[in-house]
Amino acid sequence: MNPELLAEAKSLGFSDRQIAHLTGQTEDEVRALRKKLGLVPSYRLVDTCAAEFEAYTPYYYSTYDRGDDEVKPNDRRKVMILGGGPNRIGQGIEFDYCCVHAAFALKEEGFETIMVNSNPETVSTDYDTSDKLYFEPLTLEDVLHIYEREGCWGAIAQFGGQTPLNLALGLQRNGVNIIGTTPQSIEVAEDRKLFAAMLRRLDIPQPNNGLATNEIEALEVAQRIEYPVLVRPSFVLGGRAMQIVFSDPELRHYMRFAVEASPERPVLVDEFLEDATEVDVDCIADVGNFEDSSEGTIVIGGILEHIEFAGVHSGDAAMVLPPHTLSAEIIETIRTHTHAMARELRVSGLMNVQYAVKDDVVYVLEVNPRASRTVPFVSKAIGVPLAKLAAKVMAGKSLKELGFTAEIWPKYWAVKESVFPFNKFFGQDILLSPEMRSTGEVMGLDPDLGIAYAKSQMAANSSLPLKGRVFISVSDAHKPKVAEVAKLFVDLGFELMSTGGTAAVIEAAGLKVQRIPKLNEGRPNAIDFLKNKEIQLVINTPSGANPRADEVRIRTTAVVTATPIMTTLSGARAAALGIAALQKQGYEVRTVQEYH
Repeated sequence: MNPELLAEAKSLGFSDRQIAHLTGQTEDEVRALRKKLGLVPSYRLVDTCAAEFEAYTPYYYSTYDRGDDEVKPNDRRKVMILGGGPNRIGQGIEFDYCCVHAAFALKEEGFETIMVNSNPETVSTDYDTSDKLYFEPLTLEDVLHIYEREGCWGAIAQFGGQTPLNLALGLQRNGVNIIGTTPQSIEVAEDRKLFAAMLRRLDIPQPNNGLATNEIEALEVAQRIEYPVLVRPSFVLGGRAMQIVFSDPELRHYMRFAVEASPERPVLVDEFLEDATEVDVDCIADVGNFEDSSEGTIVIGGILEHIEFAGVHSGDAAMVLPPHTLSAEIIETIRTHTHAMARELRVSGLMNVQYAVKDDVVYVLEVNPRASRTVPFVSKAIGVPLAKLAAKVMAGKSLKELGFTAEIWPKYWAVKESVFPFNKFFGQDILLSPEMRSTGEVMGLDPDLGIAYAKSQMAANSSLPLKGRVFISVSDAHKPKVAEVAKLFVDLGFELMSTGGTAAVIEAAGLKVQRIPKLNEGRPNAIDFLKNKEIQLVINTPSGANPRADEVRIRTTAVVTATPIMTTLSGARAAALGIAALQKQGYEVRTVQEYH
């Protein structure tokens, strides 16, 4: 490695990390050598107004080709905000909302805001969001260059999701002032061993779990915990490669083909709580701004109860705020646990907790001391811009100074529903899993829960029918409860249609149902009726880990024919509640401002 070769490699776009890998060094050693040689990038300006008039928000990009550096220095206090990076299906735009609100809030506090993001399709990269925009990859190398070039006072890693969070410790080691919750606290929440130790200290239950760095260890943990288990890699975005596993062969397949396990990146194996109610909590705290962790304020922004049972990624699940089935005792337990963890982690800014409630026990699934996907939804539901307040807290303000010290419990219902791209991918099964697949979300608000749910379905392009036929086909596990759901629809005036096993259970309950053949038994079958628009709603729950081919065909046909489909009995109950409310009173439209 000589200076000329290093300079050529950098101008061709090789990162320090790639060069370190190719030369058998560490990234830090390559960076040190490069800096010693004075080899740093210069920044060029993209004129956003094409020289027609003065551009007020400069876009910068880095280059190693020798030339003028067009960054104009100034002596304002600067805060760098790390965005969420490139967008993919199953990533969501919610983190971008948080970054934008942080930029607005810090401008109000007199800071110069510097946005680092590499996604042209977001609001954070718009010309009027921040004072300066660096269109650069979110890597340790690139972020450090910008931080040093601008002489920033601090950096925010809490608002861009998992991508900048994974950089936090490395940035801090290299002298970056990470404002808000410390990278050490983030590490406690992300590292399973440290996290489990914290929960034991606080006497908060969590599902049985273990870590595995290879296939044998994974099988040992699964046999100790008992199937089904939830398996996932550590430090992932959008629940990627998360899976519910029901047997040894499935687990072997997962460990061999789905993940690369190593001591640095162990696989997490958790007990999967079947039929548990999942709950998301977003809170804001300024505990980290005080020397003593008993000082400071913690305010819960929202407690959201999932409509689907635990096991669906929170970015995909339909949710209700405030909770609609949880008892006052359970809600109080959730509050107590949330406050205890926020104090223990010395949170400064936002924190998200995911709970599972089963048999009146509240289990903690995970804690993220950062902005979450539900922050924009909660902010709009309660009328308080949580991300803005969090940015001001991270810059040193207290919640008392900002005037937000009490939890807001809305007098109406807010229902979040996710929007999916399944109609673009014909043949792709629409079942939801721990891996996120949605591309957007909508909100339904109303004083009546049924109407709020119905509004969310209309907004997600899946309006609930008021009359017609319901096709029901459920797995053996759900047959004991299917008659009770079927009766809800009969009482609403719907006709029932079903295949063999499910039809027998419905008939045994004294309900009238039209039997139709399964796909391989003859015609007309469910697909024919769907194509002819003779079915108005589908209720179809999956049969175990590997859904049968005919199930997948029915579900994909429902999507193509724009027929509303429920893949859980809890979703079907919510649909019946919505239809009953619509039949009874219809709905009215009001602005969000009127609710506040």
